[in-house]
Amino acid sequence: MKYRILSRQILKALKTFPAIIVTGPRQSGKTTLLKKILGKTHTYVNLENPDVRFRANADPVNFLDQLSKPVILDEVQYVPELLSYIKTLIDDNRKAGRWVLTGSQNFALMQKVSESLAGRAAILSLLPFSFSERQNAGQKSKDIAWLLRHMSDSDIWQKPRRKNLADLSSVILRGNYPEIASNSRVDKNLWCGSYISTYLERDIRNLAQVGDLNQFERFVRLCASRTGQILNISELARGIGVSVPTAKRWLSLLETGYQIFLLYPYYKNIGKRLVKSPKLYFNDTGLAAYLLGIENKNTLINSPHFGNLFETLVVTDFWKRFLHNGQMPSMYYLKTRDNLEIDLALESAGYLHFLEIKSAATITAKHAASLVRGKKDLKTLVASCSIISQAKENFSPAAGVKNFYWQDILMA
Repeated sequence: MKYRILSRQILKALKTFPAIIVTGPRQSGKTTLLKKILGKTHTYVNLENPDVRFRANADPVNFLDQLSKPVILDEVQYVPELLSYIKTLIDDNRKAGRWVLTGSQNFALMQKVSESLAGRAAILSLLPFSFSERQNAGQKSKDIAWLLRHMSDSDIWQKPRRKNLADLSSVILRGNYPEIASNSRVDKNLWCGSYISTYLERDIRNLAQVGDLNQFERFVRLCASRTGQILNISELARGIGVSVPTAKRWLSLLETGYQIFLLYPYYKNIGKRLVKSPKLYFNDTGLAAYLLGIENKNTLINSPHFGNLFETLVVTDFWKRFLHNGQMPSMYYLKTRDNLEIDLALESAGYLHFLEIKSAATITAKHAASLVRGKKDLKTLVASCSIISQAKENFSPAAGVKNFYWQDILMA
């Protein structure tokens, strides 16, 4: 099994928190990870099992009393009423690490958590593999603060690259869900189709906000076609014939269910009028490519979506780097009414680090124009300016701007 970066945070939280909650989309590896690191110390109970769920619902007090502690309660959203009883047990005994809970339906789970376990639980998120985890290099992966501190350290970026890393097309097309990313024998289209069906049937069908699952599936496909673009909620609503409030509710379901990520514009210390809408990113490029009907390398390279899928890969990898290190993402994009646009702005220690994401393999000074302008406008607030691209040489295409090969950054 590949090493998961979140392991560090789980083991750290076990020492001080009575409960730990690991959320994330289905098939992101939550159960596998917890069994690996806690299998010898914690009892495992799967609440997705109908018999177990029946006993937990019928007599929650007796069910919890009979459990051998410490315990892992998997898919706790199926019996959310347990959380109130767990709260009582924690208040009676606050010993660290006794309760480890997982949940795939973040939108159903987090309301109950905030009501019952606020201040008692560490809440962590496990997304599909980051690129370094996919390449079985997660143990060496650094956090965002380290990465940003060393962006200008030329010695680090001159080290020999690992051979036999997955190529860009393969990563985009197969995505980063552990089962499909780790096993090339798994049929990608069959897996993705089954995943979408499971997501709709298990996580969506019982929600009052969704009346027509077929219409909701068309909405998901439309979101995939907009990955890497500024969100236009009215356009999405018109595209499938629903009201704007309905589209907003559905978008919220996708976001809290970890199927999409919304990147909001940077707003501090800028006097110009800003574009205020977020950018929409699909959680996984493999699922997005499947929903777009992109099935092979030639189709991908010639697709008008290629640049946006590459940007999605990079942006979501930074998102994972934050979450898998137990940190709240401090990342934005920048776009002003006078056409200054920068793909990614990372905030650290009061400074901004600007990144442009280019799918091109030939990088020149023109690709750095927005970074140079952004640095000029925001002056000392900007600590570094970088391009992430397919150009394999790490060099400076313009004064104060560095280009990095995408694999070097994502493997750091």
